[in-house]
Amino acid sequence: QSGVAAIFGPNSPKSAVHVNSICDVKEMPHIETRWDAHTRLPTINIHPHPTILGRVFLDLVVAFEWKDFTIIYESGPWLPGLAELLKMYDPKGYTVTVRQLDLKLNGNFRPVLRRVKMSDDKHIILACSIESMPEVLKQAQQVGLMTDHHQIIITSLDLHTIELEPYQYSGTNITGIRMVDPEEEKIHQVTEFLNASQISKTLELKEGLNPATMRVETALMYDAVLVFAEALRHLIGIDPPHLLETMSLKCDDDDTWHSGLSIINYMKSSTIHGLTRGVRFDHEGHRSDFLLDIVELGPAGLEKVGVWNSTEGLNFTRKKEQTALAFDDGTLQNRTFIVLTAISPPYGMLKDSPTRLSGNDRFEGFGIDLIHELSLMLGFNYTFVLQEDGVYGSLNRETGKWNGMVQELLEWRADLAITDLTITSDRESAVDFTMPFMNLGISILYRKPTKEPPSLFSFMSPFSKQVWLYLGGAYMMVSMSLFILGRLSPKEWDNPYPCIEEPEELENQFSFSNSMWFTIGALLQQGSEIAPKASSTRAVASIWWFFTLIMVSSYTANLAAFLTVEQIHSPISNAEDLAAASGTIKYGAKRDGSTFSFFKDAEYKTYQKMYQYMTENPDLLTSSNPEGLNRVKTENYAFLMESTSIEYIIERECDVTQIGGLLDDKGYGIAMRKNSPYRSALSEAVLRLQEQGVLTSLKRKWWKEKRGGGACSNAMEESGALALEVANVGGVFVLLIVGCVVALFISFCEMLCDVHSRSRELKQGSADDGAEELGMDNVGGVFFVLCVGCSVAVVIGCCDLLCEISKLARQHKVSFREELMTELRFVAKCSGNTKPVRRRKSSSGSRNSLESGLSEQQSADGSKMDLSGPVVVGGSGGGGAPQASGNGKSALNVQLKSNGRKMAMDD
Repeated sequence: QSGVAAIFGPNSPKSAVHVNSICDVKEMPHIETRWDAHTRLPTINIHPHPTILGRVFLDLVVAFEWKDFTIIYESGPWLPGLAELLKMYDPKGYTVTVRQLDLKLNGNFRPVLRRVKMSDDKHIILACSIESMPEVLKQAQQVGLMTDHHQIIITSLDLHTIELEPYQYSGTNITGIRMVDPEEEKIHQVTEFLNASQISKTLELKEGLNPATMRVETALMYDAVLVFAEALRHLIGIDPPHLLETMSLKCDDDDTWHSGLSIINYMKSSTIHGLTRGVRFDHEGHRSDFLLDIVELGPAGLEKVGVWNSTEGLNFTRKKEQTALAFDDGTLQNRTFIVLTAISPPYGMLKDSPTRLSGNDRFEGFGIDLIHELSLMLGFNYTFVLQEDGVYGSLNRETGKWNGMVQELLEWRADLAITDLTITSDRESAVDFTMPFMNLGISILYRKPTKEPPSLFSFMSPFSKQVWLYLGGAYMMVSMSLFILGRLSPKEWDNPYPCIEEPEELENQFSFSNSMWFTIGALLQQGSEIAPKASSTRAVASIWWFFTLIMVSSYTANLAAFLTVEQIHSPISNAEDLAAASGTIKYGAKRDGSTFSFFKDAEYKTYQKMYQYMTENPDLLTSSNPEGLNRVKTENYAFLMESTSIEYIIERECDVTQIGGLLDDKGYGIAMRKNSPYRSALSEAVLRLQEQGVLTSLKRKWWKEKRGGGACSNAMEESGALALEVANVGGVFVLLIVGCVVALFISFCEMLCDVHSRSRELKQGSADDGAEELGMDNVGGVFFVLCVGCSVAVVIGCCDLLCEISKLARQHKVSFREELMTELRFVAKCSGNTKPVRRRKSSSGSRNSLESGLSEQQSADGSKMDLSGPVVVGGSGGGGAPQASGNGKSALNVQLKSNGRKMAMDD
């Protein structure tokens, strides 16, 4: 309502589009300070045009002679400024790789950065907002993109406003651009004025504006106001004076501001010198002519190394620095280094010698040999100095001072330090390290697990309890199946005396006891002299034989492992178990060492719990690794230390071992002062020794060969296969004795049963569980095949019975139902192994014909015959009185007495 003369901003791209449209209709001056590639008529954009800004990066890539590089960008609006770089792609010339930061991972840019590292591309162009820049650089350093071999160009104009100290000594060539020069006098004047005025109080700036950290957005807004004020001053001061009257404009009418176009045209044609130095526009309102500083990050911070403008292009104010030390330039020749070491086997040790030694001859070890190999390769000399207190170096955060080897390096009393010195972030902030000559991690040193004594019934272990129960059930099921099918199948009923064509009774071999004997004989791979005859019983027997083949083979294959392998029992297997067993197992680490610092800075809850336990029990911390080893051997104590040191110990101490895997991943390096000129040369030499296998040979020498190495390995190789002791097979002997005793008892019971005409049966089974036994998941299929086979056998037996009943019903001219019911009633009795033959047609006739034949013979001989003996004929027919023997056999005995002569005829 009160009117407006111009609109500045906004910063939001979406809102800026609407404001731009309204200003276009109302002819209202619109001044933007943000990155925008599309500017309309009434808009003045004081920010450098993206296309022109892209030429800066193009000139830098050409000047650095990059033939391949990777562009990492945050989002789509950054691409217009990179268009010139994308046009450089040529399969025969430049190789351009484009990767976008995944903003959906909540600030986790490591996956993209790891892919860049794996691509081995050393040239990177990073285009992202200044808000995301610190985290991107931090994670790039974490994944290994901040090395001497990497070069990074940062496209943000606010690079000078973020903290870059962590990367000043990384060796990475970081190049950026800036519009605001903090050293200019005008910057200081403006900031002093603003800090003294009411503006800083209005903006609630507690510390005021700082020229070194002033963002380009602030400087551009100041310059935008300055351009607009200059236009107003010009229009008001012209002759005749131009009256500027603001008017109220509404969006729903066609009114425009009559002075708007005049201000816009003057701003486009004006030139001022602001905080971003010279400000001028082209006819479209773009700022296409501007000046930029080229800066590089060095040990002293950001340094200006060149300038760029739209007319002259790139101009470096200093020549490209040459590397202080090259690998082959011979600059290390005849240089003498003071090298710190500590007594820490096998990295540094005092020689055992009957004579007094001095100088470097006093020492030996892995680190000593490594320095010697490096000196031969690079041509330098060295003098070893012993770190008397054995402290490697830790930071006192209250005083900010270091101790140990790191302090010696910082105070220039030594040039290099080599031992099992771990590369940590704290130490890297104070000193430089070569690339790691050994990779390792934290692990647990504990006494060797004890062997569990073998179980007396370990022969039961190959099968689980469930399998033993199923096996017993299968045995009973098959035995019952054979018993039932034997009674159902007609072919299993045999004539005990083949000479009698039509006997009174038939005999069945599959009694209940015989069925169980046949089944157990097949299971134990022994014969039973019982052979099934019917198709149904043969089917059951075949399936059972197949079943026992699989089960016995599986049992035999698994039995050897349970009899010969002794189970190892350890109370802990990893760090989680150790933390949970803190009440029974004590543990600790070396005081003020990198291992203790790891738990101090850890974020994992288990490690935090372990750190709290160690701080609450400071007596569990040791002053050296040998002290920790001694406590492991004499107490119920676990010692946390580096895995390589554990490997060295367990090669010599056979009663301790490493528990679990690695808790972290780190390395040992050679330490030196910050920004040392010989770091690159030493790192490259270490890499070459690694490629040549020298480091592997040195480790084998000092871990497995020297100073008693390989003692435990040789003991393991010499021990062959162990003989089975009584403890391994004692259960079998127990089972044999028990079986013999049971057999005697059964024999006594059979005698009593025979006396009292009764039979008894004794069954006994036992089961046990074992480690890694076979379960139903392993042998369940065999039980399934057994069940299916028994079912098929039952069907076959029933079919045989029905066919036989149908045949007999037709033969004797009775109903099928009557014959079936008679047969089922007999089967349901489940007793006896003989079955009477029913409905014989020629039973009586046989006896009468026999007696007639005998009478004729008596008459012919003229002698007297006395039929005094009983005539016994098996069967139910005939006129005589039949008698059946109790043992199931039938016989015909005819006694002929004539003239004191006796004749017997048996049929």
